Amino acid sequence: MDIIYEYDGVTASQRLESFAEEKLNKLHKKFDDIIRADVFLKQENTASDETGMICNIRLSLPGPRIFAEASNQNFEESVIESVSELERQLKKRKDKMKAY
Repeated sequence: MDIIYEYDGVTASQRLESFAEEKLNKLHKKFDDIIRADVFLKQENTASDETGMICNIRLSLPGPRIFAEASNQNFEESVIESVSELERQLKKRKDKMKAY
């Protein structure tokens, strides 16, 4: 699985990339048909201190792409939330495929 990182208003961080890669590799072990992951990290000014660090993840696999977005007070929480949302979507998709 290829992982592509894009930053918007945020400096690149090897630590953050390693963290995201670890989480995505765990997801790839469960769902091995994932071809590529695009990780978008950006920071927005918000009124709340609990949001603003945004992580968007788009997975490419056979069929339609899957996308998840999360906004939290730090990027690690946003990555975790996005990956768990993707896992939920992938489980749902896999269950549909088993029905046929």
